[in-house]
Amino acid sequence: MRVLLDQGFAVFGQKVSYAEFTGQVSALVVVHLAQRRSLWTWPVQLVSVSLLFVVYLSAHLGGTASRQVVIALITAYGWWSWTRRRDPVFGVVVRRGTTRERVAVVVAFVLGTSAFAPVLDALDASWAPWPDAAIFVGTVLAFALQGLGLVEFWLVWLAVDAIGVPLQLHSGLYFSALVYAVFTALVVRGWVGWNRAAKRAAAPAATAR
Repeated sequence: MRVLLDQGFAVFGQKVSYAEFTGQVSALVVVHLAQRRSLWTWPVQLVSVSLLFVVYLSAHLGGTASRQVVIALITAYGWWSWTRRRDPVFGVVVRRGTTRERVAVVVAFVLGTSAFAPVLDALDASWAPWPDAAIFVGTVLAFALQGLGLVEFWLVWLAVDAIGVPLQLHSGLYFSALVYAVFTALVVRGWVGWNRAAKRAAAPAATAR
């Protein structure tokens, strides 16, 4: 792992380690697989978080590094959940969240960020505790909602990307910033695809009533 972190290549004069490159490319593949609701989403995610944990720890972004550990745990749950909730026609069953669920997500994002940022600051675990905390909480929420099959997880990812691009740039992780920008386009596409899937899955139930 240390070799992957120390060795790399230059892009526009900026070093990109093999660990950062492989971890972020794997993360892009995860988004593509999630769009297709493939079970391969989860094992590829485990590869990505393992590499990015080391990358962000070396960049003194404790919150972003810590989230990789939490994501790994949620990934195990998501893998199990998607295996149990497959439909022969629709694949992984997805749905839109209720108003109560959406409000709960917003409240959890705000309270979680407000609680975690002071912890990062007190521990001197991050040079940018508030955006770092927001990315941590947003990512955890996004993966949790993805595991539950809620369409709204894509919107949480949009918020994470909006915070993540400038944070990565200021951290000198230029390739990661580029990947976050690409994420945005993939997330919009995923949002549209999952909405269509949710409508198709809901149609038989509406007809039955």
